[in-house]
Amino acid sequence: MKQGTVKFFNTTKGFGFVKETATGEEFFVHVSGLVDEIRENDAITFEVQQGKKGLNAVKVRLAN
Repeated sequence: MKQGTVKFFNTTKGFGFVKETATGEEFFVHVSGLVDEIRENDAITFEVQQGKKGLNAVKVRLAN
């Protein structure tokens, strides 16, 4: 599991971006990849999976 923060998330459109803490790398996240509801600046854990246009954050959960 990677750790990071929510950089941007549009609840109306159902997508956004998260930033991994260790590398600073950003990943696309779609509402279908969420376990918990997220908002900007939330601390999260996630996994990365290949999507149609690159790597996507999936299994996104709020960090404990």
